[in-house]
Amino acid sequence: MQDSNTDKQPEAGQAGATASAEPGLLRSSGVTGSMTMVSRVLGLCRDIVIARVFGTSDGADAFFLANKIPNFMRRLFAEGAFNQAFVPVLSEYRSKHSHGDVQGLINAVTASLGGFLSLLTVVVLIAAPLLAVPIAYGFTDEPAKFQLFVEMLRITFPYLLLISMTALCGAILNSYGRFAVPAITPALLNISLISCSFLLVPYMRVPELALAWAVLIAGFAQLLFQLPFLARMRLLPVPKPAPGHEGVSRIKKLMVPALFGVSVSQINLLLDTVIASLLVAGSVSWLYFSDRLMELPLGTFGIAIAIVVLPSLSRRHAEQSMAEFAETLDWALRLICLIAVPATVALVYLAEPLLITLFLNDNFTVVDVSSAAGSLRAYAVGLLAFMAIKIFAPGYYARQDTATPVRIGVVAMVANMLMNIGFYVAGYAHVGLALATSLAAFLNAGLLWAGLLRDGAFRFQAGWAVFLLRLLLANVIMLAFLVLMAGAWQQWIDWSLQQRVLQMAVLVLGGVCLYVAVLFIVGLRWRHIYR
Repeated sequence: MQDSNTDKQPEAGQAGATASAEPGLLRSSGVTGSMTMVSRVLGLCRDIVIARVFGTSDGADAFFLANKIPNFMRRLFAEGAFNQAFVPVLSEYRSKHSHGDVQGLINAVTASLGGFLSLLTVVVLIAAPLLAVPIAYGFTDEPAKFQLFVEMLRITFPYLLLISMTALCGAILNSYGRFAVPAITPALLNISLISCSFLLVPYMRVPELALAWAVLIAGFAQLLFQLPFLARMRLLPVPKPAPGHEGVSRIKKLMVPALFGVSVSQINLLLDTVIASLLVAGSVSWLYFSDRLMELPLGTFGIAIAIVVLPSLSRRHAEQSMAEFAETLDWALRLICLIAVPATVALVYLAEPLLITLFLNDNFTVVDVSSAAGSLRAYAVGLLAFMAIKIFAPGYYARQDTATPVRIGVVAMVANMLMNIGFYVAGYAHVGLALATSLAAFLNAGLLWAGLLRDGAFRFQAGWAVFLLRLLLANVIMLAFLVLMAGAWQQWIDWSLQQRVLQMAVLVLGGVCLYVAVLFIVGLRWRHIYR
């Protein structure tokens, strides 16, 4: 897969020419989003397969929790704190140093990050039975389920090392304008999970173990997929320890506090899952499936915009172009509003029909649909905040400011923990956990936004009042269409799968087309969102 950019490498002093030659932010977001959409659609297919093959069994609960641990840490050591610290330093090296210096930085970072994660992986594999007690405390009164969790944790945890190296490769590609390859790479995980759900299950002592092995297989596939593209760019990561390397030291300094600041939403999700293990059987699975549906718009659009925005903001900061820095953040906020608000409306109103269409069968019952719908609505309420964090946090890290997001992250995390406990005591079960996560995300996003305003890094550009009126009108009309066409969700239970899919297609495609048409009628044009 080849991005539209040339493969010629810039030397030192060519930064201006390179910047001007790079594609527009909207186009780059579109490339990233379209590739990510392929992965997310496959992810949806994966979740349908898992729900229909494994349901909400004890084995499924054990897998989702075991898989949550390396994925949570991946957001810290790979796509989260590491990426936010690595990309600004790499962008600076690319602008001010030779190609050889850039290669030296990459090699030193590979040795440092890879060495640390290799050691961590060995420790976790040995100490898994002890570490599993606080993580899956709710499973300890069921020895078979607890032992299955320990076994799955040992299989899935090495994925952290593999996906972190994959994220390092992806960050390099993104910094050089190659957005398509990193965006399509996650599709390999979904392909592996779907394939193993059918091919490996007959050979497993416990069917759900096939899912754990699929994760490990995908880790190798994702890393090997990206290496040839870096080799063509003459930037293949080769671990070469370089004690005292200036760039590595700066990345570590930026990364350590960023572990909390950029990944607080993931910490909140992990806390939800741990507490959910204390609830009735199926709670972990309900949270998982509702979270996956919420992640479809977040992962496709919110993360795609954030991936493209960070290198751009880093360049603006390096060039001291603060006016363009603020304009870029304003553009990103408008774009996520255009996506997050209608997605929230649709997920809240169509929660049950979506779950019925995608998952309902003998293994995923009407009770599961009703339970998962509650947490899906609670997560969907926070979608705008989740997306806003993805673009506001880079506004700090591009300026190499990690202290402020840490303070904000700690405040939001403490608030989330208190709300988790409060909702748990009040009897809101898994729905309360999801709602606490969304409310904490709004607190996090609001504090990040206030800090950017105070620093002058974000300024509202002209036209927000008109923009919000257009957005409100388009969403009201779209909601009226959904109410008119969807009907009562209980009737969807009696329909055939073909009827459900057809009706859902009418709702989704009709809602999107009507939403876009209303925006156009009330005056929104391409020039208003193009950058």
